[in-house]
Amino acid sequence: MTVVLSADQARRIALRAQGLLGAPDRRAGVRGVLRHLGAVQLDTISVLARSHELVPYARLGAVGRPAVEGAYWGSETTFEYWSHAACILPMEEWPLFAFRRRAYRARGNLWGHPVSPETYRSVLDRLRAEGPLTSTGLGGAKRTAEWWDWSDTKIAVERALAFGDVVCTERRGWKRVYEAAERAVPAELFETDLSDEECLRRLVAQAGAALGVATRADLMDHHRLKGAQVDAVLEASGLVPVQVEGWPAAAWADPAALASEPRGRHRTTLLSPFDSLIWDRARTERIFGMSHRLEAYTPRHKRVHGYFAMPLLAGGRLVGRVDPAREGRTLVARQVSLTGPAYVAPLAEALREAASWVGCDSVRVELLADERMRPALEALL
Repeated sequence: MTVVLSADQARRIALRAQGLLGAPDRRAGVRGVLRHLGAVQLDTISVLARSHELVPYARLGAVGRPAVEGAYWGSETTFEYWSHAACILPMEEWPLFAFRRRAYRARGNLWGHPVSPETYRSVLDRLRAEGPLTSTGLGGAKRTAEWWDWSDTKIAVERALAFGDVVCTERRGWKRVYEAAERAVPAELFETDLSDEECLRRLVAQAGAALGVATRADLMDHHRLKGAQVDAVLEASGLVPVQVEGWPAAAWADPAALASEPRGRHRTTLLSPFDSLIWDRARTERIFGMSHRLEAYTPRHKRVHGYFAMPLLAGGRLVGRVDPAREGRTLVARQVSLTGPAYVAPLAEALREAASWVGCDSVRVELLADERMRPALEALL
């Protein structure tokens, strides 16, 4: 018989799968968070911190920011590749993306005009001879001052990254550091050659474990797979068909997620819009009833919740939004909305913790959607 889950059970399963319900594994630290999630999205926007820093912070609390960067970069335990988007991935997932590397190689010319085989070989030869280099070290990233006008060298090295001849294992000043794949990837992983089917089967299983319970669309979105790719391996993935009350589509669950009832302490925190708990808007609305979108690229006069509005997670629910900024040693909540006065205390807790983490010693709330909450909020702050 198909397992039937209530919407509340599905929500708690998703929270536990994402490391936001129950005691965090502090001994495993940031690397443990990455292995658990399977992918952490990168983005150029930095408000309180960059998104890849906010993800472990949301789960572990105020872990030192140098420790976050140290866990991600330069340790030969991670690499950057195209998953949900540009993501940091555990190195053990290198074999799983062979299907995507082969697909990119079959497409050939990616990201700009064609470059000569000589330019491509020259990039690889330099990396093999000199070790890790940025695009600047390889000769420059741009042909002109325009941000999109990549040089032949930049196009070649990005193409080599997509094909798997080159790996990014570090960012310095937000620039990718490229290294020859055979030097960066441990030999046992580099030499593992999985079929497309096996890559997809494992990635669907990994997505199911990271999500806890998911629809077909959720599984597709996690690593940006096509529907036919998911369909071809879903039955062999080990995921269990379930029915979630109130969900219009069929769903599948990780068997481990069904083995015990999700219990434990709920994390109270502000979430990056790129956090894997909420990076899929349709799933976020289905599970949490919040329609959330990043408005950083929306014209200012059309924004509703702010430039980098961060959902507030409290008691296992999304209960508000904060658009943060920093002015010196003050964390500024430029715009705040809450679903009710019961969440003033969790909001104050989240703001105080975030302020401390980024080196601020005070918090100022500017626009509050319901000004009746201000006295209580400011008293707690």
